[in-house]
Amino acid sequence: MAIIRVGLPGVIAVVVAVACAASIAQPGRWSAEEIEAIGSLWLGSLEPLPPDPSNRFADDPAAVAFGHRLFFDTRLSSNGQVSCASCHLPGRDFQDGKPRGTGVGTTDRRTMPIAGTAYSPWQFWDGRKDSQWAQALGPLESPVEHGGDRTQYAHVIAEHYRGEYEAIFGPLPDLSGFPRHAGPVPDPTAREAWERMTPEKREAVNQVFANIGKAIAAYERRIQFGPTRFDSYAEALVRNGRAPEGVLSRDEEAGLRLFVGKANCTNCHNGPLLTNNDFHNIGVPIAPGLAPDRGRTLGAPQVLSDEFNCRSRYSDARPEECSALEFMVAEGDALEGAFKTPSLRGVADRAPYMHAGQFATLGEVLRHYNDAPAAAVGHTELERLRLSDRELAQLEAYLRTLSGPIAADPELLAPPVRQ
Repeated sequence: MAIIRVGLPGVIAVVVAVACAASIAQPGRWSAEEIEAIGSLWLGSLEPLPPDPSNRFADDPAAVAFGHRLFFDTRLSSNGQVSCASCHLPGRDFQDGKPRGTGVGTTDRRTMPIAGTAYSPWQFWDGRKDSQWAQALGPLESPVEHGGDRTQYAHVIAEHYRGEYEAIFGPLPDLSGFPRHAGPVPDPTAREAWERMTPEKREAVNQVFANIGKAIAAYERRIQFGPTRFDSYAEALVRNGRAPEGVLSRDEEAGLRLFVGKANCTNCHNGPLLTNNDFHNIGVPIAPGLAPDRGRTLGAPQVLSDEFNCRSRYSDARPEECSALEFMVAEGDALEGAFKTPSLRGVADRAPYMHAGQFATLGEVLRHYNDAPAAAVGHTELERLRLSDRELAQLEAYLRTLSGPIAADPELLAPPVRQ
């Protein structure tokens, strides 16, 4: 141990500094800056649900009920066995616990949870959609998810949901003479049938298709996160200026201190939903058996050209209400290998992790952040944290306090009675 000789004023200064640091570091003792940071993560600080100007039916109770039915309907698939709820299971935080999503085939990426996504300007790991309703349309036409096509879905609506649809969106087009299967999809027969349809008929089907997405989005907007043990702790800390006793363990408190401090987690996982809804390259390895994934580099041009984006003819928004699309970063090295920051709420219940399930446990994720390996695609933003094993365990302990219920009407969490 080194001994440093200083004069009396210096000794006093050192003692005072050490005493203050020890006081702040004691369990349950927080600085004003730390309390402010923790308060910003509290679910109670979440702003009211913002409107979706691109979907004027987003808050229509009839559209919510209709979307609930569509979300669970396996008729919206090529084999009659896949629904939105097949991958977004209500009992599993609206995801499936698999490394990669499975529908009529297997995707190249993990199923993202739904809760809280109404607050995000971008959907999917690469942000290739800019609204919940546009996102809902993608899997319906994916050959490995629902595997269906647009006229198929229009016929399902006409045959099984005509009354509900027309009460919300107005009259359905006359689909007599329309192909049973047609759409701009990979299936060559359906694509050829779509190309033979007149522009007017394609437009009529597109409008029904867009409205399907808008109804599903109205339902998904009701799926939010409920409070957790961390929120109970944060609320008491913010309101009283001191930590409550018996809510978090010492290790959980220590992990929280690391989260808002030394570990730099709030650089990306900030706000009450614990995500900045942006895209980052964190050097995640390539999943075995898959090609390198370029992430946002692929998603950015897709959302700009999407026929159902905020500026499209199917959007209800005015051009000036599409600022996220207008000012998005569409190119650059920073997009290469970058993926959307997911919410950490409920993270302990959502293994495996990353965009293709590359890590099986939270411990693996934290070691990856700690080591900051070079990226296989693009350049990682991470820098080595040099946390000890004990600190990593404490950080994981804190993350486990973020588990809590889904906040939604209980009726919306169960399959509706099928008609």
